[in-house]
Amino acid sequence: MNRGSFLLFLLVATIFSAKSQQIPYTSIQEKLDTSYHAKKTTDPIKIDGIITEQTWKDAQKTIYFIQNFPTDTLTSKANQEIMVAYDEKFLYVAAKIYKTIKDQPYTTPSLKRDFRGEAFDAFVVSIDPFMDRMNAFSFGINPYGVQREGLVVNGGVVGEDLSLSWDNKWYSEAKIEDDYWTAEMAIPLNTIRYRNGTNKWLINFYKLDSYNAERSSWSRVPNQFTPISLAYSKPILFETPIEKKGMNMSLIPYVSPGTFRKPVAGSNKFTNSSNLTFGGDVKIGIGSSLNLDLTVNPDFSQVEVDNQVTNLDRFEILFPEKRQFFLENADLFANFGMDGLRPFFSRRIGVTRDQSTGQNIQNKIDAGFRLSGKINDNLRIGLLDMKSAAIPEINEPAYNYSVLSLQQRVFGRSNLSFILTNKDGIGVKDFNRVAGLDYNLASKSNVWNGKFFFMKSFDPIKKVDNAVVGSTMFYNKRFFEAKQTVYYIGENFNPEVGYLRRAGFYRFAGYIQPKFYPKRGRINRWGPMFDYDLTVFPTIGVTDYDVNIFYNVQYKNYVTLLMRVRKDYTKLTSDFDPTNSGGEKLKANTGYNYVSFICSLVTDQRKKIAARLNSRSGQYFNGTRVNLDAEVNYRIQPHGSISSVFSFNRLRFPQPYASRDLILFGPKIDLTFTRSLFLSTLVQYNNQINNINMNVRFQWRFAPASDLFIVYTDNYYADDYRSKGSAVVLKATYWFNL
Repeated sequence: MNRGSFLLFLLVATIFSAKSQQIPYTSIQEKLDTSYHAKKTTDPIKIDGIITEQTWKDAQKTIYFIQNFPTDTLTSKANQEIMVAYDEKFLYVAAKIYKTIKDQPYTTPSLKRDFRGEAFDAFVVSIDPFMDRMNAFSFGINPYGVQREGLVVNGGVVGEDLSLSWDNKWYSEAKIEDDYWTAEMAIPLNTIRYRNGTNKWLINFYKLDSYNAERSSWSRVPNQFTPISLAYSKPILFETPIEKKGMNMSLIPYVSPGTFRKPVAGSNKFTNSSNLTFGGDVKIGIGSSLNLDLTVNPDFSQVEVDNQVTNLDRFEILFPEKRQFFLENADLFANFGMDGLRPFFSRRIGVTRDQSTGQNIQNKIDAGFRLSGKINDNLRIGLLDMKSAAIPEINEPAYNYSVLSLQQRVFGRSNLSFILTNKDGIGVKDFNRVAGLDYNLASKSNVWNGKFFFMKSFDPIKKVDNAVVGSTMFYNKRFFEAKQTVYYIGENFNPEVGYLRRAGFYRFAGYIQPKFYPKRGRINRWGPMFDYDLTVFPTIGVTDYDVNIFYNVQYKNYVTLLMRVRKDYTKLTSDFDPTNSGGEKLKANTGYNYVSFICSLVTDQRKKIAARLNSRSGQYFNGTRVNLDAEVNYRIQPHGSISSVFSFNRLRFPQPYASRDLILFGPKIDLTFTRSLFLSTLVQYNNQINNINMNVRFQWRFAPASDLFIVYTDNYYADDYRSKGSAVVLKATYWFNL
């Protein structure tokens, strides 16, 4: 080899090694960007995934990413270049993400938008325009060009603080090359709420690397937190102030014809009917920081059906909100109180209960509006008002629902929040109101999080012992975390527009968890955990407690294993059938001690076949329970998946109490023919509620944020396969930017 060839070889080898060389975080701290300086561009940028424009050549290149998983002390295994620019209409983001080997594969669950999971490949930008480190917009893309967008709330403390149900109109493209993949994004400034004339936001970029089982980010996020954590974002400085110009208004009309087939009571005959509905939403930007949503005759038929569950609980099951109208700034309304204790739950609007059958039924909404956003840098407001229609068949009057929420930032990342809910019967003397106050604590480093809350309900009957007071605190460091919750719910506290499991008791709950990180081997983290939950009624004493001893293992390939021994005590406050399927009930005021062993396993989700398994066996009230829950997924990359959930509960009790084998089986096929053409088929068999449900949903996204849906649903009795009725609904919606 001559000298020239050797030097060329050495240069190529050096460049290649630079793409995959890991550097300790401490040795490059002085080289890391403390901020990003975005230049304003006047050159056109074509969003095609090919980042050759002069704008990108002139832009600041962000090179170093620091790992978040499996460690937080090294740079990412593969290098990247991130660039940002802007003009009067768009924020532009470009990324060039290298491979560690030439034939490195990429993993995607499908071509359907709003993918989720740390075992896939993605590049994500998180934008905090008001720099409160509590709320942000999230835009992501994977190597196949699949989009996802969402909202981060509560500072991004846990993964559930990222909601991907929010939808909006933006543009992106990606391309896979021999030794890297590229992405380009154009995010309309009208999509983002911010203070007009500002020249500084907070931002972070992070990537998910399936081949290396790695999460990493531009601004280092400690290992105990998820990459969505907003406490560690860095400034992005704009060359000139960003201003919104022109009208910021979107019109989203829909039209929806449908046919319905229902059985005639007491016969084998069916009636057929059809209808045509239309309505829509209007989104109006008020200034640069507030958004007004208007809706007329809203229709939610495009929302996927809820996944059924086997219910062995004594209380109502809470299903998440998926309807677009309620999602932007949803934390302003939904995060008061805590799980199992909410003054406002948006699914109370549009759904009511038929008291004669005990079944939830749809309640038509005539119209409504929602104002939400920032009044200034520190004060947020949420105002909602909606009117539901009367249902004469079940003597349900029309109701007016209204909610006012105010959130004032204090002490950096903390806030003081107020909520008032009101449900008023129209033409009848029936009302229910709740007033509440939350102090939400979030420390600068995210180590301390928690809240103190107080709520009081008002209605014509229940006027005493109708308040709630409590607190919860969460402490999270690299080697140790702990949580403690305590609250009291008055016996007559009654949030009819909220969610409440039960009332009239004190609750004490918490856990402690030391965490250990082996320096070598396949285990990333392991440790024991102690957990307890105690319920005390003032008049009858302790009614419920459980104590758990855990052992947790998290592997570097994303596999997790959890084992625990659980000791329960339950004193029934009312008669209860432990199978929840109509058997003989255990009597109130009787107490039961029982012990069980629980094991959970999550396999490597990067594999084509992946599973989530949970098993439980042991005592259950005065009998025994053997349980297996499984969710198995086979990925047909990149065009979809075949999956199924399965739940089996073998419940055995002495006579005269009924023993049951409860089975829930739900196969699902998701096919994504292209990034805009989707078909999903879900069948759910549930012998506990004697129901077989089929849902077939076709979606064509023919333009950004504009869809055509065709949905077929059918329900049968599980014991004799008699039809309960079926429907075929078509819905077309289009997003106009005015």
